[in-house]
Amino acid sequence: MAFAFSGQRERRAEGPRSAWAFCLSLALASTGCATYQGKVSEARALIGSRQAEKAIEALEPLASKGGDDQLVYMLDYGVALQQAGRFKESSKTFAAAERISDIQDYTSLSKQAASLLASEEMAQYRGDDYEKVLINAVSAINFLMMNDLESALVEVRRLNNKLHLYRSEAKRPYEQNPFAFYLGAVIWEADRKYDDAYIAYKKAYELIPDYAPLREDLVRAAIRAQRPDDVGKWKALFPEVRVRPEWTDPTLGELVFIYQQGWGPRKTLNPQSPRFPKLSPVSSLTTRARIEIAPVAEGAKAARSADTHEIFSVRDVAIKTLNDQYGALIAKRVAGVAAKAVVADQIRQKNQALGDVAWLVMKFSDRADLRQWSTLPETFQIARAYLKAGKYSVGAKGLSSSGAESGEDMESREVDVRAGRKTFLTWRSFR
Repeated sequence: MAFAFSGQRERRAEGPRSAWAFCLSLALASTGCATYQGKVSEARALIGSRQAEKAIEALEPLASKGGDDQLVYMLDYGVALQQAGRFKESSKTFAAAERISDIQDYTSLSKQAASLLASEEMAQYRGDDYEKVLINAVSAINFLMMNDLESALVEVRRLNNKLHLYRSEAKRPYEQNPFAFYLGAVIWEADRKYDDAYIAYKKAYELIPDYAPLREDLVRAAIRAQRPDDVGKWKALFPEVRVRPEWTDPTLGELVFIYQQGWGPRKTLNPQSPRFPKLSPVSSLTTRARIEIAPVAEGAKAARSADTHEIFSVRDVAIKTLNDQYGALIAKRVAGVAAKAVVADQIRQKNQALGDVAWLVMKFSDRADLRQWSTLPETFQIARAYLKAGKYSVGAKGLSSSGAESGEDMESREVDVRAGRKTFLTWRSFR
């Protein structure tokens, strides 16, 4: 009997000890480390002050460490590498991030269940669908900067496959990305696959019919794709568009300037309910850019200038995506509150005080998930210019919303424009 009594006493003691261990582990998991936004803020500041190499040093250990947050740090790390001009390393990082993203889509049920009892940040970060599409788009920019058109086209194909899956299976129309289609069209055109380019321009037009440059793009692409009926249709729809001799002049090349403007919106705690995130726009003085092009030849005057046109707003898509997710987030939080109440009640049945502590710990740990790809720009913009073959000095001036110079400029870069070819250049503003 003594042995039985002793064992019973040990089993009774085991319950409180297990409960204490549960509370302690939950508290440590929720409060023992800084949140994503806190960890990445220094790296963002370094990128914004054009100290990309230092940002790389800050992000590398986070991106290389396995765990539930690895994907989001890899995305930021890839941006830092791109801003440092380390395009090959950036592309490798994005390729690895894409693989992790595919794996994370099959997150274990245990980790999803754990997030009901603690913070959303305890679940694996899988990324939003619009972020997954932009992995390929930003990686394609890297390959364009390395003059690797073939690899850029591979990224476009991967990107188009994702968009097809989102349309046909996920039924999420907001995931359609006009920048992705437009960038794909330009790359197809550069590779002289004119029918593919025309189809991509049409898809972009379906999404952003008010994007003025597309009017010329559609007429030109239809001509090059040898689709006379479509040429007639677009000419009738856009009577202001005139066939330009530059389109068929074999002595000309084209400069394609990809401008990444500002910062995407930042996730913060919703002041009305800290269990949920809120996206707050990051204001920018520089809202567009003007490229200034001059031949390198001694004494040559500026050949021309061209202003960028916004083609995709990360800010608008990110905010819409979060708003669309609110119903599911609320449902999950309600389920989480119920799950916590059950666990706390089970502990109270063995120890009232400990059950009350467990309830407080779980409530304290229930905070919004602030993880996001926060180093994305606010908008993607494009400027294009036909030029005679030769070497050019290309600079860019940042412009405010009123059209005045913002004081944030791109230092002049020398580019080699070849006849019948496209030359790509990218720049990011931060202020």
